[in-house]
Amino acid sequence: MSANNPPNGQDPERTTAYRWEQGQQPSANPPTMPLGQPYPPQQPYQQQQQPYQPPQQQQYGPPQYGGQQAYGQQASSGQQSAYGQQASYGQQDYGQQGYAQQGYGQQGYGQQQVHYGQQPEYGQAEQLGWQQAPGGPGEPKKGRKGWIIAIAAAVAVLLLGGGAYAVVGAIGGGGTQPQEVLPPNSFAYVRLDLDPAANQKLALFQLGRKFTVTKDAFTGEDPRQALFNAMKSDDDKLSKLDFARDVDPWLGSRIGLAAVPGKSADEPDFAVAVQVKDQDQARAGIKKLMGEEKYGLSFRDDYALVTSTQALADQYAQAQGSLADNKDFSDDLGAVGEQGVLSFWSNIGQAAQLGRATMTPEEVKAFEQFKNARFAGALRFDSAYAELAGVLRGAEGLAAGDLENADLSKLPASTAGALSISGLDQIVTKQWAKIQESAAATPAGEQFKQFVEQAKSQYGLQLPDDLATVLGKNLTVAVDSQGLDGETPNAGVRIVTDPAKAQAVVDKVEKAITANSGGQPAPQLAKVPGDGTLTLATTQDYAKKLSEDGTLGDSEAFKTAIPDAGSDTFALFVDLDKVEKYYLQGMEGDDKANLEKLRAVGLSGKQTDTEATFSLRVLFN
Repeated sequence: MSANNPPNGQDPERTTAYRWEQGQQPSANPPTMPLGQPYPPQQPYQQQQQPYQPPQQQQYGPPQYGGQQAYGQQASSGQQSAYGQQASYGQQDYGQQGYAQQGYGQQGYGQQQVHYGQQPEYGQAEQLGWQQAPGGPGEPKKGRKGWIIAIAAAVAVLLLGGGAYAVVGAIGGGGTQPQEVLPPNSFAYVRLDLDPAANQKLALFQLGRKFTVTKDAFTGEDPRQALFNAMKSDDDKLSKLDFARDVDPWLGSRIGLAAVPGKSADEPDFAVAVQVKDQDQARAGIKKLMGEEKYGLSFRDDYALVTSTQALADQYAQAQGSLADNKDFSDDLGAVGEQGVLSFWSNIGQAAQLGRATMTPEEVKAFEQFKNARFAGALRFDSAYAELAGVLRGAEGLAAGDLENADLSKLPASTAGALSISGLDQIVTKQWAKIQESAAATPAGEQFKQFVEQAKSQYGLQLPDDLATVLGKNLTVAVDSQGLDGETPNAGVRIVTDPAKAQAVVDKVEKAITANSGGQPAPQLAKVPGDGTLTLATTQDYAKKLSEDGTLGDSEAFKTAIPDAGSDTFALFVDLDKVEKYYLQGMEGDDKANLEKLRAVGLSGKQTDTEATFSLRVLFN
């Protein structure tokens, strides 16, 4: 059972005026606050009242995803939840931030306990007075291409238009999820949710208002209609349909796409699960959408299952269990945490079988380490950033032993951008034979072979050992914001390695370059050996600065972009505010205004011998 689908038909997170999927009208008996106090009188949401403002003082830290927590009264149990606590998002303090000024049924949310990033439970929150308006992802189309286009279009619509409807019109997030009706043997899955948890919608609203391209769209437009209109322009058949008459009466808020093993290894079956409000109207509406194309249609719970044949549709609708019962699937998405507006999962090894017939023997061999691998991820939002997070599990040979930390927080505060990777020495020494074999099978194989021979004969390098020494247990490359306008920018690398051995390798390369350039001395890198480190840089001053512990970790932008710097094994950070003057030159109008909203980019994660995780965050001003 999904974490978002509680037992006994409860729908704890939906906070719309009524639950259309259950056909229930609003309860006449509003739930009570703790200490027996009734909720304030119902009033419609007023968007024109003072908008939500994020707290000014924030303490950033790693987000706490994946759990569940009480946010109001559950739909059926009648249990009450405690209000009057501080809210936390990772380590951000939302304590006294008041939501009452927004006019959410005149209810104060300023002191409630909300662990943002977890799936909240809203219970009978429809009593708060929010006005319901349906929302949904779009209609299915026959064939892989059509379904993929539909999902891509839905994501674009959600991010670039119509978002205010989803953000404010229906503060929901509960109910049956697509994975609970899709086949249990599905090996790939994508889910789009235009009715995610409330924190996701509020964050989307915050971000959408920042950009000129989306600001006007965040005024209450139905994203389902925006999606329909986007698809309509590319399909003559849809041009004859009217959204209000032919689509709106039946279309729900979620869509899921699953790939299922087919009759042959290289041709899978597909199933699309579309949330619907009325089966009879959905049947008629889907028929209009599909036109003369052949398809299968059946229903399971409050979803329409659309496949290539009726036999498959009936088979999937009557299947025992669902994809949600797949332990690997549930565990993998559970490790990702908050599912956001878009989530996905794939059994990589099983999916790779589709293209195995076209692989070369070298490619088949190289892919062996991923034969049992699985990948899961989600796109989610915070008021300050958008995040794509994921986890890779089951791959072989990811790492051996504990890797060095890729801690960018100790770089100089003036750093404009940096990249840090741990474990490259392991990859080179343990995978050298495979690297050579794989390179030989590519069009550039001959050039790679010549490079290796040249490194040995002209530079006197012992490969792969000398290369592993230079790459080290950790390699950090950094560029400073100071000096970017000069002829020689401040750039350098800091290597966790044997400094004497690494410097000897660098000296051999420099001497060889001088010898092969007709006596012209090679550019000399500044070198600062340390305790288990060697720092190389374009200038001596920057080499010294880079070799010492800095305070980049004190930056608010850095702490948000790289939330767990102390334990990451790879990380990338770019402070766009420090370099925007270079890429904004010559730009004007909306293009310039929108790019100025970008603040920083951070990619970080951890790798062990069993799994790898990553978080890609784009921060906004």
